[in-house]
Amino acid sequence: MILRILNFLVIGALVLAAAYVYRIKFDSTVQAERLAKIRSEVRHERDTIAALRAEWGELDNPARIEALAKRHLPLKPIAPTQFDSLDQLADRPPQLVNPDGADPIGTIIENLEEPGAVTGSVAAPADASTAATQAPAARSGRQER
Repeated sequence: MILRILNFLVIGALVLAAAYVYRIKFDSTVQAERLAKIRSEVRHERDTIAALRAEWGELDNPARIEALAKRHLPLKPIAPTQFDSLDQLADRPPQLVNPDGADPIGTIIENLEEPGAVTGSVAAPADASTAATQAPAARSGRQER
């Protein structure tokens, strides 16, 4: 009787071991398929990168850029006579503004005139006395007409 129970336990252990081995094999197959898919994606991405690098090399070709510049930009070639040596340069830049004189931009700003006509829906500025009397009425919502 004990021998039969022992045989059933051993058969049960073998069935559980076979099920465990089958599960491990199934998981490894799934992982292998996943690895093959990832390798395929990596290979595809490398091919794409190689194609993009080749296209970049073609687009970045100096001869192509020069041809496009000649076709689309109104540039003239540089003549060697356009260059000069450094000893031909002036020692200092010319003084456009007298250092002791008044600030020319400040003078222009100080002498600005008020515009003669007011446009749009903004009313002409009133003198100080009428503006002071109308301000409290405008705040309360009552305007005199």
